[in-house]
Amino acid sequence: MNTASVWIGIVVFACGSYALRVSGVLLRARVTLSDFAEKTLDRAVVVLLLAVVATSTIFTGYEVAGPARVLGVAAGGICAWFKAPLVVVVVVAAGTTALLRLSGVS
Repeated sequence: MNTASVWIGIVVFACGSYALRVSGVLLRARVTLSDFAEKTLDRAVVVLLLAVVATSTIFTGYEVAGPARVLGVAAGGICAWFKAPLVVVVVVAAGTTALLRLSGVS
């Protein structure tokens, strides 16, 4: 790939992303969704985010990640469940992972 094709791809992706966001704002007043559809879309967002978290937690490239990462994310998830501030969640997750790796759990 040359530099021009990469930049073209970036520009096309940026324009498409911007158009998608603008269309959502413009169409919100024109399109009405039922309560069931809105609840379903809200749940779909949560499911998508959980799927991204799960795959990035469990896998490192093409290999399965060690238990330290999984336990660190679980510790951060528990803090988030109890509505801890984001800084606390990140520090607890990173600290748990670091301590486990320091103690030999990879």
